[in-house]
Amino acid sequence: MMWLKWLPWRYLVRHTALRHGFIDPIALLAILHRFAQPSEVGEPIELLRAGVVLHARGLINSRIIQHNLDWLWPYWVERQFDPHDDAFIPRAFSITHINLTHRNWTAVGLPDYKELPIVDPRGLVTPFWDGWSLDCWIVTDDHRQLLPSRLPAVNQHLDYAQDLAVQTDMVQDDMLLQLRSSVQVSSAIPQCLLEIKAEAATAAWLVLALRPYNPEGISFIHDLVLAQDRRHWTVNGKEQVIFSEPAERYHLSTYKAGDVLLHLHDREDEEKGECNVGMLTGAVLFRLEPRQQRRLLVGVPLGSAGKNCTAPLVSWPSSLQGHCELQIPEPRYQFLYEAALRTLVLHSPDEVYPGPYTYKRFWFRDAAFIIHGLLCSGLIERAERALHLFAQHQTRSGYFRSQEGEWDSNGEALWIFCRFCEMTGRPPHPDWLEPIKRGGRWIVRKRTSAKNDGLHAGLLPAGFSAEHLGPNDYYYWDDFWGVAGLQAASRLLYLAGDSNAGLWFAREAEAFMQAIDRSLHQVAAGLQQQVLPASPYRRLDAGAIGSLAIGYPLQLCAAQDRRLLNTVEFLLANCMVQGGFFQDMIHSGINAYLTLHLAQVLLRAGDSRYSPLMAVVAGLASPTGQWPEAIHPRTLGGCMGDGQHSWAAAEWLVMIRNCFVREEGQGLILGAGVAPSWLADGAAISFGPAPTAFGTISLQLESRPGKDRKKVIVSWQGQWHAEPPAIEVRVPGFGARTVRAGQQVMEIVQEQTP
Repeated sequence: MMWLKWLPWRYLVRHTALRHGFIDPIALLAILHRFAQPSEVGEPIELLRAGVVLHARGLINSRIIQHNLDWLWPYWVERQFDPHDDAFIPRAFSITHINLTHRNWTAVGLPDYKELPIVDPRGLVTPFWDGWSLDCWIVTDDHRQLLPSRLPAVNQHLDYAQDLAVQTDMVQDDMLLQLRSSVQVSSAIPQCLLEIKAEAATAAWLVLALRPYNPEGISFIHDLVLAQDRRHWTVNGKEQVIFSEPAERYHLSTYKAGDVLLHLHDREDEEKGECNVGMLTGAVLFRLEPRQQRRLLVGVPLGSAGKNCTAPLVSWPSSLQGHCELQIPEPRYQFLYEAALRTLVLHSPDEVYPGPYTYKRFWFRDAAFIIHGLLCSGLIERAERALHLFAQHQTRSGYFRSQEGEWDSNGEALWIFCRFCEMTGRPPHPDWLEPIKRGGRWIVRKRTSAKNDGLHAGLLPAGFSAEHLGPNDYYYWDDFWGVAGLQAASRLLYLAGDSNAGLWFAREAEAFMQAIDRSLHQVAAGLQQQVLPASPYRRLDAGAIGSLAIGYPLQLCAAQDRRLLNTVEFLLANCMVQGGFFQDMIHSGINAYLTLHLAQVLLRAGDSRYSPLMAVVAGLASPTGQWPEAIHPRTLGGCMGDGQHSWAAAEWLVMIRNCFVREEGQGLILGAGVAPSWLADGAAISFGPAPTAFGTISLQLESRPGKDRKKVIVSWQGQWHAEPPAIEVRVPGFGARTVRAGQQVMEIVQEQTP
């Protein structure tokens, strides 16, 4: 295809656009590029492709929804199109209508099974990725209706007692509707199971409705057939919806006839129908006698286990066997920890991905944080399985590529390889050695020349970086990960017995860090303060959140590094909304996992302000214990990315872990984030077994009343890789105590307040 380079395509594009009265696209792109640093990649093609898909759906949404507001729409539409609601978004010049106010959903599924049905905040179930949905209503004979998406409030929670289910309970007047969504195995076939309980005080109908949409927007239904025994639908000629009882009434409606909701009281039943627009709606009805509860089971086969499963199906208890357990008297934190564990298991069937829907694909950045969450939770085999798949994303040049133009990925891949080996006490797997070497050499080659006279001398090139930091630039985020990657490569190769390569990578890491320090020194002179902006060419703004990576998770600087803490102070003073970090760049929402990055830096520095940040993040979680990628400051619903973000879940797990046990230098710090409220008289809390770089530790704290001051007995058991590490106990309010060699129990006494 080299001949394409010789075609005057720029002239042809410009000429065609101008001839039809459009602006010159070539000139427009040139103007846009002036706002970014020159880069070999303008914007990753993967992001462009995802954006086109998102806005294509948004274009369809705008064509259909606003002209049919007498239909029943999903919760986000009912809110976003209501001019009296905080979620309202004027349509005016908007070409596309996208869910920007309630991007919230919760996945249900089985460990190691790739199909992840999602449930929205009102119980709407979408069994297949990007597919149609099932809704449930109650309509009475006197024309009253219980319609979940229009209810101002429901009671929804995550049930993980046995499997994993989302329970949604709704009450309106004298009508009660309960929905329980899960994935179960029937005849060796996993199926999305919807358990329905309904009751009304007067004669009514329970309605199971097939909807041509999901939490992102329209999803077409072209044809629908009800079986002769009235016990299942066939949707679009392939998917089936099976009822535990025969339908007693049934209706269909095409786009031109309007929503099937408008036809529930029609006398004639319809068994099958087609709609060339793809907006077919269907309903099957089941009689409700006054004050008699009716139960209905609805199953949607998801496909064979072998087709979508990476291993033989395992139970939830088996998948969590040996995990790091938390026991604290704070029910909200405890629940979020348990929910986060299950979120990570769901999103790691082989490769890990950051969400069940919008982000159901692989990125090295998210993978590094998610796998770190798995390691800190004791789910070692699951983490190792994901690491074995990294090499398939590596190019011949050594680039760990999930999308072009993001230069942080190699550092992240090498860092998480190293964390695995440190936390397990194992050398790197032989299959990892060549990818590690090639990945490290790629970082060395990718750096710009240290001899240029720019502020970016010796740094990685300008790139798109972490997507939410701004236009292409020389981001310190990339550089800190690059240094960490080279340090990781050095340690890994030393572990593998290749001391020459280990020494070479260590020297390259040192040279890279020196280049970063020179750049930051010059930046400090220009900004007249010791800080960490997003890039050497940026003033301090919300993008500086990325530069905190030097302190967390990479620990490339001391906990009290002035540049790091000054940056934290700037972010706390200028970039917080409702107590959480508000990311202005692209996300335009409160970000849970970046708020926890701030909390981690403060915890490491011994600053008690980490605690209110944790509390804010806990408060921002959905009733099912999930965080979307970014949170709308008014509705507190998701406004960016996936509605269930597994990176955020991983950060919660690691935050809790670091409150109990944290690695610092050549030792461990115990209890530095344990809240005083967890240590009421007689309380006993525990955490473990928790993997660390020195081995696995289990920690217990028991509070006992003292004569004048409270006492706490701190005890621990370690299975160390080598000699026991240095240990320090730093429970807030009890001072810091150094542990003697061989000691495993310590009594600490509450400090007197002045």
